[in-house]
Amino acid sequence: MLILGIDSSAVSAGAALCDGNKVIASAFINNKITHSQTLMPLVENMIANAQLTLADIDVFAVSAGPGSFTGLRIGISAVKGMAYALGKPCRAVSTLHAMAFDHTMFDGIICAAMDARRNQVYNALFESKDGKITRLTEDRAISTGDLKAELEALTAERKAVLCGDGAELCHASFGDMGGKVVLSPAPLRFQHGTGVCLAAAEYPDISAAALMPTYLRLSQAERERAAKEKSVT
Repeated sequence: MLILGIDSSAVSAGAALCDGNKVIASAFINNKITHSQTLMPLVENMIANAQLTLADIDVFAVSAGPGSFTGLRIGISAVKGMAYALGKPCRAVSTLHAMAFDHTMFDGIICAAMDARRNQVYNALFESKDGKITRLTEDRAISTGDLKAELEALTAERKAVLCGDGAELCHASFGDMGGKVVLSPAPLRFQHGTGVCLAAAEYPDISAAALMPTYLRLSQAERERAAKEKSVT
């Protein structure tokens, strides 16, 4: 089964084509140009270089959140359009879960973290053992201080790897914790389409119409509106 995986949840963007666990093609860009300009050319060129067409794809998978509100909407809109036009199913994959699947070579705790601002990260913890990923927490927004306390308990006998665009923020906040916490290597640290493809096996097929982003908290505009409404009442 040929899966197209797309991630546009942060500053970088990635796409991949996988047949089961076999990676057929992968593309990645991290130049801070808006995904509305770069994502579809990235996908189209990758598919063309693999000598395939969109019609060959069986499932369209995408990082559905958490992440940048604008980035998520761009990726999801792109997948919705392609899947709807071709009558193909979609799969909505957790951005954090997808990152864990880029680190199956590491035995220990995978700490996937994305910068959520306001002294928080979007985070989930996973255990990787013998190539198998097991979720330890739900996706959540958490302070780096609270995350450090959780990792201290989990790394008594195991090491942890930090990945995601919030990895360096976490590492700067609580260090390597006596050599128990390491940064993922730069080529693997950020979100990639391969992780989306591989994690997609654990998610159900849904229609293009049902595909929606998963936000862990309100956008800044929604928070400001709620604050104004509260001050009026």
